[in-house]
Amino acid sequence: MKRGSNCYDVTTWPVGDPFEDVGQVINSIIADVKSRQASPDVNDGGKPGAMIYIPPGDYRLRTQVLIDVSFLRIEGSGHGFTSSSIRFNVPEAEWPDLHELWPGGSRVMVDIPLEAGAEESKGAAFYVERTGSPRISSVEFSNFCIDGLHFTADGSELHPENTYVNGKTGIYVANENDSFRVEGMGFVYLENALTIHNADALSIHNNFIAECGSCIELRGWGQASKITDNLVGAGFKGHSIYAQNHGGLLITANNVFPRGASSVHLDGVTRSSVTNNRLHSFYPGMVILEGNSSENLVATNHFLRDHEPWTPFFGIDNGLDDLNGLLLISGSNNSVTGNHFSQIIDSESIRPPGATPVVIRLAAGTGNFVSSNHVVALDVHATSSDSCFSAQVDALLTTGSSEALAVTAVQVDPDSARNTILDSGTDAQVIADRAVNAVRATPGIGS
Repeated sequence: MKRGSNCYDVTTWPVGDPFEDVGQVINSIIADVKSRQASPDVNDGGKPGAMIYIPPGDYRLRTQVLIDVSFLRIEGSGHGFTSSSIRFNVPEAEWPDLHELWPGGSRVMVDIPLEAGAEESKGAAFYVERTGSPRISSVEFSNFCIDGLHFTADGSELHPENTYVNGKTGIYVANENDSFRVEGMGFVYLENALTIHNADALSIHNNFIAECGSCIELRGWGQASKITDNLVGAGFKGHSIYAQNHGGLLITANNVFPRGASSVHLDGVTRSSVTNNRLHSFYPGMVILEGNSSENLVATNHFLRDHEPWTPFFGIDNGLDDLNGLLLISGSNNSVTGNHFSQIIDSESIRPPGATPVVIRLAAGTGNFVSSNHVVALDVHATSSDSCFSAQVDALLTTGSSEALAVTAVQVDPDSARNTILDSGTDAQVIADRAVNAVRATPGIGS
């Protein structure tokens, strides 16, 4: 790779030791960029920014990186993700036989000392903050791993490495920003992987974000951003994908793993799309549109709700019962079309006992359009295994020897009206006041 005056390598920079504290090294590089690019207008330019390269290796980060310049790209040569959760749940006597124990690639190990009760932002490896005009723009993170190393005890009976709690964040963006990119990254064992406020034209693409308390959180407000082609999976306390007060948000082609308290959670989001995602959850409340989220498209997604098969987490849930719905909408004029729902659960585990599980629930709002959704509901016997990989694969591939499970395909609550429900459940599977909602049921066999 050709290096110019605005290209830096953390292993050759003369200030600090990147293996002991890569945060100190990167901060020194950013200070150099700012000192050399001090004028805002030199020959129709003057502040082109810089690229900081992190070669493959293990780099401890003891000092938070503060980014307050635009046009900065931090990149590595490998996202380095591997399952720390599996390793920590393997008996320690077996560790010597494992091929590797830690994530790899270009790996940043977050080891910031934290005081009890510290603000969330204090635990961030990379903290982006700049006020004034114009907004900070075009900061990019690419192709390296941010590893939180360990989770900590939370007062529960869980093993400390299974709590999803440690006060650490991978990337925290504090204020208005434009055209940021997070691509090809790996995030693991962080309480919060990505927390971004007030984003405009943000791209979160092709990342591996898993075994984090929460994975992607877009807070405050934002517009015209996208979350695409990611492999994502949060812990049972947090969000896999969460967005607040966003317009024009595109959530597409993500593979969302189970165990997160929700797969996609939108609060006050309008005129946005949740399309072509594969969504898997161990609990109800997979996709939530609340806070009058309106005029959104939820289309051609695959929803799978089944049971936790891995012994260390067996019996843990997100606190929601089966009347909540897999898809819950409190908003108006949303379109829910062409989705496939697989509800593969043990009838003995339904909560409250004896209830009929709900798949799509319209809790509030008006004018929602629900059409051509397919629901498969099967009653299976839930089991668990000490092997995370084989247990999950076996559960995913087992489709036979199951009986039909009675479900409510669409439930329209009294606070929701003037909705249209077409071909998304038989007449008995759609619970709605026909006087204030338009319903065309899916024909039954032989009808």
